[in-house]
Amino acid sequence: MLRDQVQALCKEHVPPETLRELITANAPWQPELWRVMGELGLLGAAIPEACGGVGLTYRELAIINQELGRAVAPVPFFSSICMAAEAIRLAGTAEQQARWLPDLATGKRVATFAWAEPSTTLLERPLATTIEGDRVRGPKTPVPDASVADLCIVLADRGGEDCLAVVELDQDAVQRKPLHGFDELRQHGAIDFRRARCEVLEAASGSAFTAALFDEFATLLAFEQVGGAEAALFMARDYSLDRYIFGRRLGSYQAVKHKLADILTALELATANALHAADTLAKGGPDSRAAAAAARIGATEAYETAARENLQVHGGIGFTWEANCHFHYRRARLLALSLGSVEVWTDLLIDALADAANPSQAAA
Repeated sequence: MLRDQVQALCKEHVPPETLRELITANAPWQPELWRVMGELGLLGAAIPEACGGVGLTYRELAIINQELGRAVAPVPFFSSICMAAEAIRLAGTAEQQARWLPDLATGKRVATFAWAEPSTTLLERPLATTIEGDRVRGPKTPVPDASVADLCIVLADRGGEDCLAVVELDQDAVQRKPLHGFDELRQHGAIDFRRARCEVLEAASGSAFTAALFDEFATLLAFEQVGGAEAALFMARDYSLDRYIFGRRLGSYQAVKHKLADILTALELATANALHAADTLAKGGPDSRAAAAAARIGATEAYETAARENLQVHGGIGFTWEANCHFHYRRARLLALSLGSVEVWTDLLIDALADAANPSQAAA
């Protein structure tokens, strides 16, 4: 029922024609869909009821993100809800949760999560952005949905340790600059914090917490990629059944059948990995990193394969503005690098498997 509800909303508010209009107008998002999602409680799905949310489970949050990925929905759900709200829920005090989460649950405020830096990857430390007292200083780029966000959760260095802090972006000490990205339906920006006022999330201190948080982000992002991959596969399948070549359906040719079967194989593997990662994270335990890394790798490869081969199945018309293939091709390329590349997560998976094989060495 939850899937059906999100699919119906996306079909009504962000059909392909609307997506083209938003790109043409250089609009960063679809605020009407965001408003309706807030009214229906979808934004507060995983936010506690005491903080204005619905109090559902981690799985429901993943399902919503999967269906938004299927529609290439231009809303800041991943950055505001899956990243920022989850960071506050997990690391904030009861007072901080009560202050920030209700407005995020209703959509009254939009948040983002700033972790990337111009010269720092997901694994590299120290971070150039620093926190001293209640002030944060340093550059963050690219930051998703930076132009529409009111709040920002900043990953920064405090005394040699990873630290998270909430920053209200409407202050003179915060400078924002829009970036022109490949996917115009999910815009990014650069943010420069010049001793901006911040509020530290004290429970978020340390690299272990950061690693666990990014495992959750990777798993939720994998569901978005799985949704997009399935939509691209169905798009290719439907076209191959409608298009006739030399008096035969395109889908009747063996080469096309094999192409679609390869996409389906990658998609099924990615879906299984994403579901396993969601269950593992919900239960907790030492296998979370390996499960999240496998989900991230499988989903990235499945979405990129589906989006690329969808173009090939459509042929020349697939590269036109009027065809819908480019929506998923743009999004697949963007998400492939949004939270560290496949190479980064492959390294993390190898390390996690090595630690599992040698627990005494990992503990040391």
